[in-house]
Amino acid sequence: MSTPLSWACVYQAAVVHRRLGAGAYRFRYRVFSLLLDIDRLDQIAAGTWLFSRNRFNLLGFYDRDHLPPGERGLRGWAERVLAGQGIDGRDLSIRLLCFPRVLGWVFNPLSLWYCEDPAGRPRAVIAEVRNTFGERHCYVLRPGSGQLDWPLRDQHAKNFHVSPFIGMQARYAFTLARPDERLRITIREFVGDALLLVATQTGQRRSFSTRTLLGELARIPLQTAKVLGAIHWHALKIWIGGARFHRKPAPPVEEVN
Repeated sequence: MSTPLSWACVYQAAVVHRRLGAGAYRFRYRVFSLLLDIDRLDQIAAGTWLFSRNRFNLLGFYDRDHLPPGERGLRGWAERVLAGQGIDGRDLSIRLLCFPRVLGWVFNPLSLWYCEDPAGRPRAVIAEVRNTFGERHCYVLRPGSGQLDWPLRDQHAKNFHVSPFIGMQARYAFTLARPDERLRITIREFVGDALLLVATQTGQRRSFSTRTLLGELARIPLQTAKVLGAIHWHALKIWIGGARFHRKPAPPVEEVN
């Protein structure tokens, strides 16, 4: 049995990073992501024996992986973040794009909370960023003036350490399409006017079913290890390539930018 696509789906996807300048490189690796309606998580988990919420399984989702310490409710947290930006989130649908836990283990460099009004128009996207030091920070992306539909485009100054080879003077330019049949995410990172990094995640939607999930486990059985391994392997290659090393600053005091 497949879960309704409006509740959950799987994206067979590829992540591509292309760095310019010192330590230039390009890498591509396959991943699979889940898009989950945060108000339907229990029903989603009930649809397959392979996936669980807040308990161990081959694949799983734990609320605490996407919340600050002490916080309990996903929607309550998201609505408070949106309210801090002057957005009433009570009537919005909120779908979370993330990697699942695989055998209890996950690392999500980027999770996206897509917040839409009843007509499917973008009100905001919460970009939840994690680094390999166990720290977490969020950027709230909003449509520009007069922008009523997807794709959502926004820019933010960088204020959270991710890579030791890109300083804190950078800024991000996000372009996010609505996640439908296709997944399309593009993030460009600039230092001044110079483009330093282009990161994309693109994918094809599949049903959220036991068959699909088993197929993804067979295709990428150790996804979390693959993601972390790729991060550290390419960091080594960048260092060998001569890129400047930046010491890690203290994380920002505020959880949300």
